Amino acid sequence: MSQSTQTPAPARYTWGGDEFLFVEIAESMSLTANFTANAMATRLSAQAIDGVTDICPANASLLVRFDPDVVPPDQLEALVREAEEEVAQLNEQTLETRIIEIPVWYDDPYTRETGARFRKGHQRPEGTDLDFAAEENGLASPQEFIRRHHESPWLVSMVGFVAGLPFMFQIVPQEEQLEVPKYLSPRTDTPPLTVGHGGCFACIYSVRGAGGYQMFGIAAAPIFDPAQKLADFSDFMIFFKPGDIVKFKPIDEDEYKAIQAEVDAGTFTYRQAPVTFDLQKALADPTAHNRDIMETLNGL
Repeated sequence: MSQSTQTPAPARYTWGGDEFLFVEIAESMSLTANFTANAMATRLSAQAIDGVTDICPANASLLVRFDPDVVPPDQLEALVREAEEEVAQLNEQTLETRIIEIPVWYDDPYTRETGARFRKGHQRPEGTDLDFAAEENGLASPQEFIRRHHESPWLVSMVGFVAGLPFMFQIVPQEEQLEVPKYLSPRTDTPPLTVGHGGCFACIYSVRGAGGYQMFGIAAAPIFDPAQKLADFSDFMIFFKPGDIVKFKPIDEDEYKAIQAEVDAGTFTYRQAPVTFDLQKALADPTAHNRDIMETLNGL
């Protein structure tokens, strides 16, 4: 999880059966490794290579699905290695993306009730997940943890595991990252739109189901809309994309209910704005870079 400015080592290429090429960019997550994965995916997508059916960037890797009857494996590997080399040679490592404001009701009754039902599988049977998270990070209170959680932006490093679930990596120096271990025993239930945390990653559970991440609150609006009823889902049923930047906004119960009413009426839209993520600036001066990109939302 280091935020190294050094040029990463060459990626490791392996094959999955006849239809998948896996590119391991690094063994651990970092802003540099994730930038490489997204930048390679962008370049390969722009080429519209015949026979490539899916390009999936992840935390520190890239998976390409292809039809070997259309594009021979050696030809595909050459094209992917070329994209890797192009990214490594970039003078300006920037990503055109968007910043999105995600309203969150922290310390809500839904995740508190669920957490209470599953304390036997938790490292700290007494208290709440927020109490545990604050202690693990040496913070004075759950309120201090919540402040640290929403005052810095998060990079969507990958989307998956279940449909539409974003994994998010905090854009701060490593020594300032919030880190919390998963539950000792996974839960069999998690409320939909739970804002969770496991290791160094935040997530939002797109649907109700099992889970092992610590629970801190609940997002107010959908991130997965199979019926595509809301305007933000007009192009695709999944809202997040790798490379998105998230700014969590704390809200109270009244604000949560107001947003829910907008969702039910089909009128809710996320506050979002285009931004340029600059890897060098994020590594050299994350405080200034974060301030600049978050101020983009203030102008809306």
